[in-house]
Amino acid sequence: MQNCDCINKIPSDGLYCELNVITMCSTTTPPLSTTNTTSAISPTSATATTPPPSRTNTTLAISPTSATTATTATTTQNRSLSFIMEFDFVNSFNDPNNSVNKRCLQSIETQSVIHIPGLISVRDLVFRAGSTIADFEILASMTIQDPDVEALLRAIFRDLKNTFPLRFDSRRILKFQPITVFFEDESNITCGPPPNELQLRITSTKWTLNGVSIIEDARHRFSQANGAETLTITNTTFTDNGQYECRLFDGNSSYRQVSNETFSVLEKPIIQTIPLQNTTILCVSGQQVSVQCSVQDPYQVMFLDLPNSATGPIIQQQIMITQENCDNQELVITCQVTVFPQFTRNISLVFVPEDEFTCVGDPEFGNGFLNETRTAPCEAGEVGVKTAVCRESGQWEDREDNCTSRSLADLLIQSESLDNQTLPEFLEELRITIIEQSDQVDASVENISTTVTILSNVATLVTTADIAISRESMKNVLLVTDVLIRDQARESWDILNFEAVQESEETRIITPRNESTSSVFLFSIEGITSRLINASLVIETPLILLNKTTFIDSFNGDFNSTVEIDIEGSNGATNLTVVTFESLDNALPPRDENNATGRVINGRIVLVQSDTIVDNITFTYDIVDDDLGNPQCVFWNFSLFDGLGGWDGEGCELIEREDETVTCRCDHLTSFSILMSPVDLNSRVLDFITYIGVGISMASLVICLFIEAFIWKKVRKSSTSHLRHVSIVNIALSLLIANIWFIIGASISEGDKTNPDACTAATFFIHFFYLALFFWMLASALLLLYRSVRVLGGGLSKNAMLAIGYSLGYGAPLIITVITIAVTAPSNAYIRENVICWLNWQRSRALLAFVIPALIIVFINILILIVVIVKILQSRGMSSTQPEEEKYVLVVIIRSLAVLTPFFGLTWSLGVGILIDPSNLGIHIAFAFFNSLQGFFILVFGTLLDRKVRSEISTFRLSKSQSSGSGTRTTSASSSGWQIFRNFGRRGGNGLSESSSYSAINT
Repeated sequence: MQNCDCINKIPSDGLYCELNVITMCSTTTPPLSTTNTTSAISPTSATATTPPPSRTNTTLAISPTSATTATTATTTQNRSLSFIMEFDFVNSFNDPNNSVNKRCLQSIETQSVIHIPGLISVRDLVFRAGSTIADFEILASMTIQDPDVEALLRAIFRDLKNTFPLRFDSRRILKFQPITVFFEDESNITCGPPPNELQLRITSTKWTLNGVSIIEDARHRFSQANGAETLTITNTTFTDNGQYECRLFDGNSSYRQVSNETFSVLEKPIIQTIPLQNTTILCVSGQQVSVQCSVQDPYQVMFLDLPNSATGPIIQQQIMITQENCDNQELVITCQVTVFPQFTRNISLVFVPEDEFTCVGDPEFGNGFLNETRTAPCEAGEVGVKTAVCRESGQWEDREDNCTSRSLADLLIQSESLDNQTLPEFLEELRITIIEQSDQVDASVENISTTVTILSNVATLVTTADIAISRESMKNVLLVTDVLIRDQARESWDILNFEAVQESEETRIITPRNESTSSVFLFSIEGITSRLINASLVIETPLILLNKTTFIDSFNGDFNSTVEIDIEGSNGATNLTVVTFESLDNALPPRDENNATGRVINGRIVLVQSDTIVDNITFTYDIVDDDLGNPQCVFWNFSLFDGLGGWDGEGCELIEREDETVTCRCDHLTSFSILMSPVDLNSRVLDFITYIGVGISMASLVICLFIEAFIWKKVRKSSTSHLRHVSIVNIALSLLIANIWFIIGASISEGDKTNPDACTAATFFIHFFYLALFFWMLASALLLLYRSVRVLGGGLSKNAMLAIGYSLGYGAPLIITVITIAVTAPSNAYIRENVICWLNWQRSRALLAFVIPALIIVFINILILIVVIVKILQSRGMSSTQPEEEKYVLVVIIRSLAVLTPFFGLTWSLGVGILIDPSNLGIHIAFAFFNSLQGFFILVFGTLLDRKVRSEISTFRLSKSQSSGSGTRTTSASSSGWQIFRNFGRRGGNGLSESSSYSAINT
């Protein structure tokens, strides 16, 4: 622009002209050309003619100074521009007399003249909402260049920024470095520097991600240098993807940059090798060693420095060991990710000249020296490490598996940087991951612990940031909880709860190893539930029922037909949330100061929350296990036992137990349930019968076995007699051993301390030997049937029948007991936990593995007795071809089976009655009485009522008396006593005479 003396005034900065009224300089204007809107400027002899201006337009009139000038045709170009002022829009801004209108128009006109060559006019200044946007149009006599437009907008911002709060939107996008970032890596976003023409002095800054403010914390740092600000993100995760915005403020005006891209966050390649990183091998020159390297999709790996190395997700190569390798004592092979060479893993082969290994050939830990600790990689899809120590046994012991699912580890990192925007999507991703990996999660202590930590982070976020949880998000949380409280997770929870408390036997002091995972789990659920939206809703999952409702004054509700809740006298309208858990007892232990009380959670666990004070709430629980008694109303106290948490009865009282329900009343709200223990009948009569009876029974069995051992050589002359006594000996022996294990099991389950492994072993042997008792009775019955119906002159040999007897007597029970424990033990449903050491009933019906075989054998034996007796009656006696001794042995078998079979059947039928009505004292006394007589009945009906046994005993007594050479009265009395005992029960029956001579019986 030409600076001539006809300009009205000089600008304050002394650089450019300020236009107000311009008269013509004495010069000739050259022709103009444009590409947009055109207009004709026609000079006249005296003055230049211009069109009438609009209310917001300024027209620049340019005309020659000579009187007459040839007309020159020109073209013009226009450009529509705008800028933003950050205050609310009002319509009065469009009034030309408004101060905002006048100040903006003055700045636009002034700066346009300075920065737009060939400016003709500024027109159509209009203000509109959002916040307040000023739109205007410039008209020039030549092409308007983009740099000139940028310079104009910057000048307007510089001129008005101290008058109005302006926002300058940069055309440059935010700079990401690097564009591709790996999970947990550091990334940077740079904002600015603003153009120098803005003269922006940074007084404050603001960053947002998807419209949510980013504040400086452990993962976000801000730094300024050279007029720019950089946001540094540590541990970059998928939640860091999104639209970023940065604003650099100078007072109330700001410079703004946005992003039009997102991070490309990639999973880090996880390289796994075989052999391990450091493997010790015996060096033999010329031997081949196979090495393998693998990485997850979509990456590929290769071996460096190995000729002809393949590439792929899994590669394998044979390496020839040379003498040079042996001399160097080590060979390092590097596996590298092809596209991202910064990721490598070394395989170090350490060579030793002699075989000095203590542990050899372990597939996970390889070879090792005594007391050497070694690590091993986790399985594919896991992160962490496995460790083990080489012991004198030659095995890698003290193994620890600290491996966690890689996807859960990623989610754990993401959970540390959530916000209101990212939370719903994160919870959905968590739910999908947990359900897809449910079996893997439940089977791993580390996976459960990681998931609980994720839920804890979510609970902390929603409670501290006051974030409302939607119905869909709450359902995702409950579905995750579903997986964690399944029966399949019980074993992992048992380990976590056991490790949470370590008890010293000497001092009985509870030592917290860390915060109880189960307590953190429940606390997280309570925290998330407390932020559920205020709306009446019902959410149901396979194991959880959530009900949120509003009531006034009083409330009554039945939840899942297992818990009924009554509330009276609330303070006005109340929002009530009730969450009923079917199997949360898998995670929450019935913990006391010893971490083992013999009590169990015997009702649903119910979480109750409200937004008003409720000090009178009544629960009616359906009992899960009817065998248990002594109910106690409890709530989970998070501060109990040095912060580990446990069940506490403070503020709760038992109202009544009626039929199969328990009613409790509490004066506060939290998570509630009932604890119960085995029914204690506290009957001295029952205790007396049990202890005295079992003592008599075991003493009888010992006497029986002693007598059988004494007469054993005398009863082997007849095969039938031999087989009968084999059965009696094994019946007595099985019952005796079962009783011994029963006493051991009772001592294990007695008191406050429990030992599940020992109780499982006791239950196995009790089950096995009780079944052996019945199967040997079945063997006796089958022997009776076989000897009664077999055809003369044929049949099985004695050895064959013995083989069948032992296979049936011990083989069948072994098969049943092994199958029972194999099916039920993995799900912790083999034993009756916290009651007695015996087969479980409520969870797995394992007790049927004893009851069904026993009752079937009783039925078969009775059927065999009926068949044999009917056959004898029909034939009016046994076959005359059978020896007298054979006939007598069969009669003894019939008599013992006729008594013992219904007796044992009656005894164990009473045992079934105890299951049906565990609180019935009469059934308990009857069962204890008959059970205590089992050994005595075996002694009497299996041994002493056998005339041959009595005769052998009498013979022994007589020979002993005669050998003493004494004809005293005492000996005679003793002989008379044994004679009476020998003649006990001597009578005929079923056509078979029992008057055979003593000598005949012994032939």
